[in-house]
Amino acid sequence: MPDSLDGLRVACLTANEGVEQVELTTPRDALHDVDAVVTLIAPKAGDVQGFEHLDKGEVFTAEQAVADVSADDFDALLLPGGVANPDALRMDEDAVRLITDMWAAGKPIAAICHAPWTLVEAGIVAGRTLTSWPSLQTDVRNAGGQWVDEEVVVDAEGDAPLVTSRKPDDLPAFCNAMISVFARPTVGA
Repeated sequence: MPDSLDGLRVACLTANEGVEQVELTTPRDALHDVDAVVTLIAPKAGDVQGFEHLDKGEVFTAEQAVADVSADDFDALLLPGGVANPDALRMDEDAVRLITDMWAAGKPIAAICHAPWTLVEAGIVAGRTLTSWPSLQTDVRNAGGQWVDEEVVVDAEGDAPLVTSRKPDDLPAFCNAMISVFARPTVGA
């Protein structure tokens, strides 16, 4: 794993409510530890309510609304999970557009737990191998992806690398793989 990502610009996309807190804070902190610049974005700038499973956790601040950013503003994308978080994002046209545009630009995406729902909605899982929270496996397969039950999966076969993990217990492996993949040059670089 690299010691520094030296200013790599990472968008962390969440809904304004429902993000699984540890799936936001642990990868974000890991990215900060290697000098990446992480910007929290959401459908609306301002409060993002974190959750610890079904209980409210901390409130974070989305620095920008997703409608006000573009794929050109970032080098990589982080999608934390939580059930309500990706369910809300997949209904937000600007969020889906950002994911699709990042993918089309060849920029790496890391998604954990329920976050692959947004990848399904963006139409980018066909032909890819990924993992997620087990309840999403039918959605992934129906969208043309291959779902596997593994701690972390790195699919670098297409133009844009994809890192996925199943659950909070997988966060150490997820963070290591995410940082390693984010450190590689991308198609859009």
